[in-house]
Amino acid sequence: MLATDNPPPREFDPPLDAGIERAVILLCAAGIETFESCEGGAGHCYLQPTVRFSGDRSEGFRALALALQNALPVRAIQRVWTIDDGEPTGPYWEITFWQKLEPDPCLVP
Repeated sequence: MLATDNPPPREFDPPLDAGIERAVILLCAAGIETFESCEGGAGHCYLQPTVRFSGDRSEGFRALALALQNALPVRAIQRVWTIDDGEPTGPYWEITFWQKLEPDPCLVP
C-alpha cells in the first residue's frame, strides 16, 4: 500500500513535525494506530525520528514492511514497555529512522 492509496485527515493536534510527517501519514493510512511521533534531533524528545504506535505482536512487522516498501530509512523497530509511576506500561511499538524524512511529493498540497 502506498501512502496515497487512502490518506488520513491531514490535521493532527498538535501538528506533526515535518521530518516525521510522511511516516505518520503512511502508517495511519494503513490503519496503524500511532500515538506519538517526533522528528528527533537537538531540542526534540528523541535523538532520531521516531513513531510510537499500538498493536499486537504482529503490528510492528506490518509497519516495518510498509515503511520498507515505501523506501523509508528504517533504523530500528522494537517492542517497548515504559515505567510509569514505578509500573511497567505497554507493550507498544516504536519505529525509528536514520534521518528526518523528506515530505512525500504526492501529499504536498
